[in-house]
Amino acid sequence: MVDLKFTTMTGAETIVEEAAVEELKSSLRGELILPSDADYEEARTIFNAMIDKRPSLIVRCAGVADVISCVNFARANSLLVAVRGAGHNVAGTAVCDGGIVIDLSQMKGVRTDLAARTVRAEPGLTWAELNHDLQPFGLAATGGFISTTGIGGLTLGGGLGWLVRKHGLACDNLLSVDIVTADGKFLTASATENEDLFWGVRGGGGNLGVVTSFEFRVHPVGTVLSGMVVHPIARAKEVLQFWREFEATAPVELTTGAGLLMAPSAPFVPEEAWGTPVIGVFGVYTGDLDAGEQAIRPLREFGPPVVDLFQPTPYNIAQAMLDDFMPTGYHNYWKSSFLTDLTDDAIDTMIAQFAKVPSPMTVVIIEHNGGGAMNRVGASETAFGHRDMSYNFLIPSLWADPADSEKNVTWTREFWEAMQPFARDAVYVNYLDQEGDERVKAAYAAPTYDRLVTLKNKYDPTNLFRLNQNIKPTVEV
Repeated sequence: MVDLKFTTMTGAETIVEEAAVEELKSSLRGELILPSDADYEEARTIFNAMIDKRPSLIVRCAGVADVISCVNFARANSLLVAVRGAGHNVAGTAVCDGGIVIDLSQMKGVRTDLAARTVRAEPGLTWAELNHDLQPFGLAATGGFISTTGIGGLTLGGGLGWLVRKHGLACDNLLSVDIVTADGKFLTASATENEDLFWGVRGGGGNLGVVTSFEFRVHPVGTVLSGMVVHPIARAKEVLQFWREFEATAPVELTTGAGLLMAPSAPFVPEEAWGTPVIGVFGVYTGDLDAGEQAIRPLREFGPPVVDLFQPTPYNIAQAMLDDFMPTGYHNYWKSSFLTDLTDDAIDTMIAQFAKVPSPMTVVIIEHNGGGAMNRVGASETAFGHRDMSYNFLIPSLWADPADSEKNVTWTREFWEAMQPFARDAVYVNYLDQEGDERVKAAYAAPTYDRLVTLKNKYDPTNLFRLNQNIKPTVEV
């Protein structure tokens, strides 16, 4: 090992002596990875292939002590810090150029308390892994539309998912966290301990520290009704109009969304539809299955659809039903906004813009999250404050060839701009790409943002944790 060149928090270069790096390594139970190591390329690779960053050091933490060592090392040397959970965030903040990556992906401990219906989960878990361990007990943790998403980043940003209308956001079911703050302290935050910090981690992202475990309330779920119905694109407007009216009276046990997509070449799709644009409505009903059959009957009968995939399914399997539409290792560029309403003009605009989609892998998604448990929590009770937003509009553009980046990014931006007459000045923080300070502020109502700044000033005044949708401190240090 030799002296290493690093990027500092201010973007300057600095040299850290070999002895200091060796001292860090000796303090670890986990693995320290350098650019010269065989597994460096794999360790720096994340979900979004648009992100190609080369950290100077990656530490795969084995536990809390490793996290504390990394935070202290980074602070002592003023190093740029990235924190990685599952690495699924589209903005690519899980890695950095020239800094240190605190990699939590190997921390996957789960402890379930069946009597209390709670689970203690470490931050390297994905929703697939967490709900896999809960499924044998007929329980589920709420959070995640895509099962390969990490529990950490999703929860810290709020945590929409298939159970949101029945059981709320992931952060609404958070009972406590263990967290390492920028000064290297290990704290527990809950409703009775470090309450201000607990408010902030429920929606404020990774701005306040490195969470090393999450305690969730979990729910009896077991088998659900899940799947999708698919119609030809020529019927997209009437399908979306029907779905809009259907959602107005749908029971809270049912969470659904709609998507414009290219029909996959799959056995369940008629061969003549392969590769053609279609409109799909997908959902999960949690509760009595007979009542669920009654609830989704209008969805199954309207049209009728050319494909109907709704069926009883274990929840951990149902949560993964859209995973194939969000595969790892492709180029991603996302734009998103909450909508004021799903008007006919908004529907017409979506259909017209999707007709020009440059990549067959891209799916345009309209989520309906409102009218249920999410709305029963006050806007000021957590740092996730956008609780009156019924519809969430997302363009997650995906493509394989980097040569196609410009046309896909341009199309996505033009689509999003065309939708702005129907959008709120608000966005779900977990769907933000690298879009600047004003868009970060749009993720929070003004009182919420100001309160987060106060917390940032208290817990991270030097902005050590800046590679996120960043809340900038305002104090002089």
